[in-house]
Amino acid sequence: MKNKVLNLRVYLVTIAGATCWGLIGLFIDPLYARGFTPWDVVAIRGIFTFVILILFMAIFYRDQLRTRFKDHFYFAGAGILGIAFFNYFYFQVFSKSSLSLAVTLLYTGPLFVTILSRLFFKESLTIRKGLALVLAVAGCAFVVGLLPFGQQGIPVNTLLMGIFSGFCYALYSIFSKPITKQYSALTITTYTFLYTSIFMFLTSDIMKDTGQFQHLEVWVYAVLLALVGTVAGYLLYASGLKYLEASKASILATIEPIVAVITGVLFFGEYLRTWQVLGIALVLYSAILVAGRRRKVKKVVDLKQDRIRELS
Repeated sequence: MKNKVLNLRVYLVTIAGATCWGLIGLFIDPLYARGFTPWDVVAIRGIFTFVILILFMAIFYRDQLRTRFKDHFYFAGAGILGIAFFNYFYFQVFSKSSLSLAVTLLYTGPLFVTILSRLFFKESLTIRKGLALVLAVAGCAFVVGLLPFGQQGIPVNTLLMGIFSGFCYALYSIFSKPITKQYSALTITTYTFLYTSIFMFLTSDIMKDTGQFQHLEVWVYAVLLALVGTVAGYLLYASGLKYLEASKASILATIEPIVAVITGVLFFGEYLRTWQVLGIALVLYSAILVAGRRRKVKKVVDLKQDRIRELS
């Protein structure tokens, strides 16, 4: 009974983390209304998130701040090419189209991870992964209007930015994977956002918009974007990940686009056609297929190890 209660709590915590990520549209839209550009909002998210994380680690996990100089190449790559640009393209699609489209195209990320992992880490490209790729492409075609009537309802540049958001989202995993054995997820995230914040501070016009921070509303939404949409989401998800298989946690994380779609419909007046709902479902299922394969492999390995222990 205790194990069932513990498992339920772990599932709920993991889902809560993904839900926090799905709510970011509520904090981004008011910043757009204040005149901030998507690039400015990326800067706000990066800088505020780093400040909160570094303070948290300095108080509770100071020993985890030690790193090797050579590993900062990976932190910088994940922070700039991964976090900064994935957020930029994601926020651009949201500003030009809808939150539902933005988050759907973002969830092509697991497929890019699969392809890039094959190229850089020589991971196998199975029939299951190939099917997931086909489903993701078909799902995106339904969402943007290429299917079922062959009429494109989304501008090409918006579509490309959405695909780039998924690609850059995948780059975060590619850059962070080589250092996952050396550092905790909290350490990697903190230093990743260090480079995100430095890059955005240097390239955005955030310093020219300091007058906007005279308004309490801007501070409220900036802090909520960092605290709820980023830090809380990460901490809750990471807490669940301690007790779950990574594949199972990633499947639970598919609640994020569902929350984002519901948020778009309830708060931003977005309307979804039947085939768009079908497209979203196909993209989500493609992500589950990719994660599900890893879980199956792990189970086979665990069974073999159990069998060896029984025989020894």
